[in-house]
Amino acid sequence: MDMVEVRVREGLSVTLSPGTHNELIRAIIEDMAPRFTPGAMLVYIGDTGDKWGFFDKELAVQLGLKVEEHGKMPDVVLWQESSNWLVLVESVTSHGPVDSKRHIELSELFASASGDKVYISAFPDKRTFARFALDVAWETEVWVADNPTHMVHFNGSKFLGPYK
Repeated sequence: MDMVEVRVREGLSVTLSPGTHNELIRAIIEDMAPRFTPGAMLVYIGDTGDKWGFFDKELAVQLGLKVEEHGKMPDVVLWQESSNWLVLVESVTSHGPVDSKRHIELSELFASASGDKVYISAFPDKRTFARFALDVAWETEVWVADNPTHMVHFNGSKFLGPYK
C-alpha cells in the first residue's frame, strides 16, 4: 500500500494509512498550516487506520489539554504560540465539517486548554466543499486544498482568528 508520509517538523515524519482523508491531512499540515498559522506546532494528527497518527503528549499537557479518547478529537490540532491560538481542523472528504453540533463538542472538549480556539473545516476541492457548505457553522473557517492560498470566513466581522 502507498502509505501517506507527513512531515511533522524538521527531521520528523509520520506515516499514515493510505486514502484521500489522510492525503488531505498531509495538505493541512504541509500547505495550510505554514501559510495561515506560521510557526504553529503540531499537537495531534488522527489517522483513519492507527487513530493516533501523531500525538505530542508533552505539548498537550503544557496546553492543558485533557485528551481522553480519539473519537472526539478533530483530525488535526495545531498550537500557534505567537497568536495564542489552538487550531482545530476537521479533514472533510466524505463527512464531518465543523457544523454547529461539532463546534459545541470541540468547545467542550477543549474548554480546559489554554489559548483561543480557531475552528477550520478543510476540504480537498470546491466540489466537496459545495456538498457541505450549508452545514458549516458560523464563526469558523474553511480551507480548500486545491485553492491553498485562500480561506472562506464564515463571519463578516473578521478574518482568521478566534471568536470571543
